[in-house]
Amino acid sequence: MSKLGEKLKLILGDRSLRNRILFVLGILAVSRLFAIIPIPGIDTMRLQSLFAGSEFLNLLNLFSGGGLSNLSIVMLGVGPYITASIIMQLLTVMVPKLKALSQEEGEIGRRRFAQYSRLLTVPLAIIQGYAFIKLLQGQSVLPTLSINILLVDILVIVAGSMLLMWLGELITEFGVGNGVSLIIFAGIVSRLPTTASQLFFTFDLAQLPVYLAGLAIAVLVTFGVVVVTEAERPIPITYAKQVRGGRTYGGLSTYLPLRINQAGVIPIIFALSILLFPQMIFQFLAQSSVAIIEKTASFALTLLTNNWFYTSAYFVLVFLFTYFYTAVTFDPDSIATNLQKSGAFVSGVRPGEATADYISRILIRLTLVGALFLGIIAILPLILGSLTGIQSLAIGGTALLIVVSVVIDLVKKIDAQVSAREY
Repeated sequence: MSKLGEKLKLILGDRSLRNRILFVLGILAVSRLFAIIPIPGIDTMRLQSLFAGSEFLNLLNLFSGGGLSNLSIVMLGVGPYITASIIMQLLTVMVPKLKALSQEEGEIGRRRFAQYSRLLTVPLAIIQGYAFIKLLQGQSVLPTLSINILLVDILVIVAGSMLLMWLGELITEFGVGNGVSLIIFAGIVSRLPTTASQLFFTFDLAQLPVYLAGLAIAVLVTFGVVVVTEAERPIPITYAKQVRGGRTYGGLSTYLPLRINQAGVIPIIFALSILLFPQMIFQFLAQSSVAIIEKTASFALTLLTNNWFYTSAYFVLVFLFTYFYTAVTFDPDSIATNLQKSGAFVSGVRPGEATADYISRILIRLTLVGALFLGIIAILPLILGSLTGIQSLAIGGTALLIVVSVVIDLVKKIDAQVSAREY
């Protein structure tokens, strides 16, 4: 029997793991059901034409799992929650109490920190929901609404976003993998049949080289993400010998694996959220009757929709967020302290602060390679889309990057569950 067959047999034979996977599939099916329930009063034809000419809206639709293109009750997707998480993570750098809450106060502190992120999601969802409705009214997709209907629609949209956030947290707690990433993943995958049919019926033989180039880029992105995600730099670790009761313990040699890309797909999601949120606000402000606000918003929109500026900003944000998220999730001081407590040390390096500095230096160099690679892979589809004029290549490349990273993370989580049960 092949390794894959043995792995599947272990997964299906383990009742707990099988139930976790079925739970994830059930929650994802429920989230897809909500994505097809629209809010009332939509001009479907105007909506389709609006999405056909807007890369910005199509990228937002990517994060909403297709809910935005239907103007469903979950049209905001998990976007407000991701934005809230980014803001809270940034605040940990500036507010020492929040950093202590998220890193030093154990499980209770992390739960309080997560609760603050949820609370911040509500006002962000209200702002985004109101801005979307006004933007769509300006494009005649939605009719002019009375104040009561407007409030009800905003309430439904905010409730839908909070519901998806809750479903994502249920997946993380009771299923396998990161719930928010899996909900985005399910939305991308659910659109594959539609995308494939559109490509089939609009296929132009004259653009065959472009399609082949797009396929080559897709293979390159997939291969590159897999290689960089799996690559690690081992740091040799030795455990000191200890004599207890006439027996000698320790003296073993192992290694501490440092991954080149510690952050995974999170920098891509963070960077896109930071780029898309201001665009949505400026789209709304550009319709203002106040001249100075309208001019400022129009200028900002022109800048943000400039392809080369957008591509450069995307690369810089992915690069910075890779470093930022690695710094937040991987603490060399904590690693060095734990090694010292367990009687382990890095050969040729003093325990404690010297070990922490040694690990930090290696981590900075590794993260530089990972950040540069992730940034280049992220903007490669954008550059290809700009050169060919086929903007769907840019959106497809971003979607592919997210899908590959989420699948790798999910496989690792399932492997970890299988290994734990084998032992």
